[in-house]
Amino acid sequence: MNTFGRLFRVTTWGESHGPAVGCVVDGCPSNLEITRQEIQSELDRRRPGQSDITTQRAEEDQVEILSGIFEDKTLGTPVAMMVRNNDADPSKYRELLNKPRPGHADLTWRMKFGHVDYRGGGRSSARETVGRVAAAAIAKKLLLRHKIQVVAYAKRIGNIESDETLSSPMKGVQDLIESNPARALDIRKGALMTEAVKDAMKAGDSIGGIIECVAFDIPAGLGEPVFGKINSDLAAALASIPAAKGVEFGLGFKTASMRGSEVNDEFLFESGKVRTKTNNSGGVLGGMTNGMPLVVRVAFKPTASIRKRQHTVDLEHGKNATVQIEGRHDPCIIPRAVPVVEAMMNLVIADHMLLSGHIPRMLK
Repeated sequence: MNTFGRLFRVTTWGESHGPAVGCVVDGCPSNLEITRQEIQSELDRRRPGQSDITTQRAEEDQVEILSGIFEDKTLGTPVAMMVRNNDADPSKYRELLNKPRPGHADLTWRMKFGHVDYRGGGRSSARETVGRVAAAAIAKKLLLRHKIQVVAYAKRIGNIESDETLSSPMKGVQDLIESNPARALDIRKGALMTEAVKDAMKAGDSIGGIIECVAFDIPAGLGEPVFGKINSDLAAALASIPAAKGVEFGLGFKTASMRGSEVNDEFLFESGKVRTKTNNSGGVLGGMTNGMPLVVRVAFKPTASIRKRQHTVDLEHGKNATVQIEGRHDPCIIPRAVPVVEAMMNLVIADHMLLSGHIPRMLK
């Protein structure tokens, strides 16, 4: 499937080395003020070539708005956006046509579809996320009208982990995160994370990590108690990001080795509202938001494209073979995946805000 969401629906299209990539957003309320520059700012955070620890593919990722926005306001009609691929180099992939790259979707795509675009992984490439980020720029603006803020940052890269977690909205936090190449909340740990990526690069290898994402000022009651739980929708959305291998909420997998007395979030009154003393559940109880910050972490595997020689198969000649991947690849997906994780969070929350009636179909 290439379409995501129920009321706030997003269809992404395009391949890594095709003419362009983009998206169509359907179901966005009319009269939302949004400029091209606001969308471009989000794409600039995702684009390649930002630092010496990201791929050096030179794409400016300039967005073109084709429909649905007029005089910097949404019309309530489908919003179509396109980003042209200007620096694609498929020459490095010709010899890989019949040699599936270990860790990539090359083989499974061929098994499923037969005829595939082998250039840079085609549609399975992380370049597909351009459309998600462009669409989520609209969702983000929609949520900001309700003071909902979503912030993601590198929690771990390799063996370097930050103890810092954003527990409340903080002025200038976005600038703080963007100030270091690793996009960590802790600048000191961010420097160590950057060095870990460089060490992997020198070895012709790659490295993985964890992104933490927190959403503030979420109203209670988003999500359904059985099917359509907000955590199940978020898990599906976040697991759909290329290279994502695990999703957890609150204390997540740690709860498996704890007791109920340690995990349960006890209730109290605070300023006339029912709150919890802790937020071990990550803002979700019974599949519905409880009004506390929504805390999610996503684990990403090391980038599959590495310079080290690896074993594979030669499908054309039916024999074992080796492959050494060339081209321009991220040695670590974490820094550029931060805005993608934010994007998927914004898209799911916007969809649930519409489903719950918190956001009308026409804005005033």
